[in-house]
Amino acid sequence: MNHDNSKKSTERPQIDRSSSQDSLDELSMDDYWKELENIHETSKNNHREQEVVVVKEPDEGELEEEWLKEAGLSNLFSESTGESLDSMVFLSTLTRTQTAAVQKRVETVSQTLRKKNKPYQVPDVRDIFRQQSDSKEKVSGESEPSSVTARENKSEAQDEVKDDPEFSLGISEETTLLEDVPVSETDINLEISFAEQAANLKDSSIGKMCKGKEDDTQLPNFRLPKDKTGTTKIGDLAPQDMKKVYSLALIELTALYDLLGTEFKQQKAIKIKTKDSGLFGVPLSVLLEQDQKKVPGTRIPLIFHKLISQIEEARLDTEGLLRIPGVAARVKSLCQELEAKFYEGTFNWESVKQHDAASLLKLFIRELPQPLLTVEYLKAFQDVQNLPAKKHQLQALNLLVLLLPEANRDTLKMLLEFLQRVIEHRDKNKMTLNNVAVVMAPNLFTFHGLGSKTIEQSEFVMAAGTANVMRFMIKYQKLLWTIPKFIVNQVRKQNTARQKKEKKDKAMKKLLKKMAYDKEKHEKQDKSPNDADVPQGVIRVQAPHLSKVSMAIQLTEELKASDIVARFLSQKSGVVQALKKEEVFLYEIGGNIGERCLDDDTYMKDLFQLNPNAEWVIKCKHS
Repeated sequence: MNHDNSKKSTERPQIDRSSSQDSLDELSMDDYWKELENIHETSKNNHREQEVVVVKEPDEGELEEEWLKEAGLSNLFSESTGESLDSMVFLSTLTRTQTAAVQKRVETVSQTLRKKNKPYQVPDVRDIFRQQSDSKEKVSGESEPSSVTARENKSEAQDEVKDDPEFSLGISEETTLLEDVPVSETDINLEISFAEQAANLKDSSIGKMCKGKEDDTQLPNFRLPKDKTGTTKIGDLAPQDMKKVYSLALIELTALYDLLGTEFKQQKAIKIKTKDSGLFGVPLSVLLEQDQKKVPGTRIPLIFHKLISQIEEARLDTEGLLRIPGVAARVKSLCQELEAKFYEGTFNWESVKQHDAASLLKLFIRELPQPLLTVEYLKAFQDVQNLPAKKHQLQALNLLVLLLPEANRDTLKMLLEFLQRVIEHRDKNKMTLNNVAVVMAPNLFTFHGLGSKTIEQSEFVMAAGTANVMRFMIKYQKLLWTIPKFIVNQVRKQNTARQKKEKKDKAMKKLLKKMAYDKEKHEKQDKSPNDADVPQGVIRVQAPHLSKVSMAIQLTEELKASDIVARFLSQKSGVVQALKKEEVFLYEIGGNIGERCLDDDTYMKDLFQLNPNAEWVIKCKHS
């Protein structure tokens, strides 16, 4: 395949293979450069005025301050004791490596605030973090006499979590678990913090890790060992728990990058003026807002959904699908016509050729005012290639997907699922995983808004790396949408600690109002019927929308969530007939979790032991 190399914008640079992925030798990068040429050509033809997103160079400590804010820990520097105590409860649930990552950022912010002579008291890191007997702790600044209260608060918060028999994943026990669990090269352990696993590898088998680079020509068939308490997918948890997941994922990712020697920096974009209507070059949030007026509850832009449907209507067997571009002039004309007629419903889709639809799909992704992978995390996605092992790369991508805004994540999921379907027809369309990844990488990782010169230069250097990241996202997409069990358990710990704190507060109020006796009596009366009705080893399952609204279920070793749903659906009723098994799920509600949709293979006895105070409800999953 010969390409015109005379154009400066599409010159193919010499790749420094010592710092890039070995799989460059196996992947034909010709398609990457060809795709880049098509992108430049389309950009010239469209003459679109694109706003440049200015990435602000942060001042000293500003990046760390922003990081703490994103992690939900900005109130560590708050004057309010209540807010600070909330953070202490949160910190008490962190692992050793997560704590080290937070401490590193707190120290930087503390030093910066002292230099700036901020008027309010800057806490000493010794007041925020407990001393680790088994690790050397770096401490900056002088200890303040008034720090005793903070230490007491911290100690109290730790005790609340430590005393809970349901959660015993302390640092020493986490290390023991790591030693006890048989490690398979292709098993992804979701029960132990990724950073803790990396630290253990670093300590125990660093020689083994550094014997040589992994073979990058083949991607392993990574698998998730079955978790008896059920696998938690994105979308299974309630919003209040997902907020906690976001904070924990950010801290965990930072800890992993710190440990593996890769710099993790969130980029911060200055707000720019964007289009507030239309299809191309419109923010995802704006698109969804206007789409939801037409289709309530829609989570993915209608135009994105329709373009994928249009490509699939013509079958996915077409050779060179996604690789062969549409006719540039025709694509430009279609783009303008769509802008005018899509929402009116007068656009003639029958006239759209398959390659043109594929080009429009890629154009939509590229012209988003901020990249699909977001300005904040685009560089972090790129930097995944710098992590030493494939398992680390997969773990980092899993955490990054958790950090994406909901609209970006849902749109990315639909894209990756579509790309997988294209690959499934590779025998006829000649589009293998490698080919699709190479063609799609420039569309996701080349972002017009960050300034053409720097981004082009950066993309040329990292071409093979971003193609490899793209391969990972397509091949392991089902794993990437899983919330690691250790993070879900940390959410449970936080909820338990908060409930204990609220219980203490309520008890104090009762005491002050001299109503303790009456209220306790009332609470006992409320609780007793449940305890009397449900014998030990039995749970009561509610199904308010089905004909059989309640059922007592005997727990056995082999009883799964799907068995309980099947029992309810077997009750003959017109209501039940209208529902399919795939539409209803068993939910774990309350106790130490907000709300969690259970996967069919959840073993109920194991989950009951983890959350004995939960309620069990069968209902339809929110779309």
